[in-house]
Amino acid sequence: MMTAPFSTLDEFAALLSDQPAPDAATSEAATARNAVLTKPPAALGRLEEVAIWYAGWRGEAAPRITAPQVLVFAGNHGVVAQGVSAFPAEVTAQMVGNFAAGGAAINQLCDVAGANLTVIPLELDRPTEDFTQAAAMSRENLVNALQTGWEAVNPSADLLVTGEMGIGNTTSAAAIAKALFGGEAVDWVGRGTGVDSAGFERKIDAVEKGVALHAVSSGLDVLRCLGGREIAAMAGAMARARSLRIPVVLDGFICTAAAACLFKASPASLDHCIAGHLSDENAHGRLLEKLGKRPLLDLGLRLGEGSGGALAINIVKAALACHSGMATFDQAGVSEG
Repeated sequence: MMTAPFSTLDEFAALLSDQPAPDAATSEAATARNAVLTKPPAALGRLEEVAIWYAGWRGEAAPRITAPQVLVFAGNHGVVAQGVSAFPAEVTAQMVGNFAAGGAAINQLCDVAGANLTVIPLELDRPTEDFTQAAAMSRENLVNALQTGWEAVNPSADLLVTGEMGIGNTTSAAAIAKALFGGEAVDWVGRGTGVDSAGFERKIDAVEKGVALHAVSSGLDVLRCLGGREIAAMAGAMARARSLRIPVVLDGFICTAAAACLFKASPASLDHCIAGHLSDENAHGRLLEKLGKRPLLDLGLRLGEGSGGALAINIVKAALACHSGMATFDQAGVSEG
């Protein structure tokens, strides 16, 4: 495990602006290979785009995925005190136990995808501050969470999915989205765990109060004031994956909110990320549009846990299986039309 090479937010911000890019020569080679595979041009649609994107980041013209990693970070939120969730905060720790026992949806989806799952709770006995009253995290707390995410990434992984568990974190994600991209609170707030109408109104109120109280717009300040430890850890893991040229599959609304904070800090910082799915959470599609990301799947999921991202691993694997395994016209002795 590598110790994170930053100890302050300024150092992390500088790191985001000095990250590797995809290998242009490999991208060209992958594009050339795609052009001579035994199929009509563009017949595999977005699978072709995904394969070329992945190849450029990994520096291999005909790659395969053999070691995908799924990281699920768990954190608790002080804003739960505002009555924004249908479940109590204790459920976060209970679900971490369920992950450890192999009983959650993410466990099953990781098994299907052949992915290694690591679950990391972050100070569940110490929720963030209620962001309607104070900044959710101090600068030190935020750096610690970013470092946790950074250090959790396995350098041997060849694809990363980040997921989360945290009662109250759809409220946090909605506040992040509003602070970063404007609009009304109702544009970003959804039902989350299934709150009733009164709970929905409390979520809207909490988001409005939090964003108004802090009046911040830079990505890392928004993350500190309105985010959560698990959201920050996902951002740290995404940044670490970029440093290792590991492609990332984004999960749902909360994961995308973490990514949006990086995007605001450095717009190119998500070039190694692809959207795994479109969540059924109200504002996920709008947030993906702001990031310029088009989801691979649309199955009405809204579970979190990295579940949609883990499911999309199989789509990326399929794209690479076709790209790297298909014969060329010359190899197959097939005429090119």
